[in-house]
Amino acid sequence: METLQRLTRRQVDTLRAIRAHESLERGAALKEIADDLAMTPPSALGHLTPLEELRLVSRHRGKSRLTEKGRTTLVEYQRHHRVAETLFGQLGLAPSESCTAAREIDLAISHRTVEEICRAQRHPAACPHGQPIAPCSDRRGAGAP
Repeated sequence: METLQRLTRRQVDTLRAIRAHESLERGAALKEIADDLAMTPPSALGHLTPLEELRLVSRHRGKSRLTEKGRTTLVEYQRHHRVAETLFGQLGLAPSESCTAAREIDLAISHRTVEEICRAQRHPAACPHGQPIAPCSDRRGAGAP
């Protein structure tokens, strides 16, 4: 099972909160993460611990940082979500509806499935909201319009 498929929605939100608050100088404070997640710091810590065990997050002196694997996992999540949004958009759903539908499946689908959907969509550059979609790892056939 892929790392992304092991995560809960809250854990992805935790990774996003860390990315939003960390800087070159310091990691994200537990209180900042908890505030973003609208929960108490002990509850937020409950989401951080498994992320640390998966080596997506490192903690030092009460501050959390994404590891390289954590950053890669967030990029993969965005790609899964945006490719799924684009698929639902092509099926006629409005952008807000396509986002909601994508959230129902974006953590469950494999990288291989996302690659196949992307190829079938002729490698879209952006999701229905205009956000860029990272290119496939294998761009064979990407030159087709």
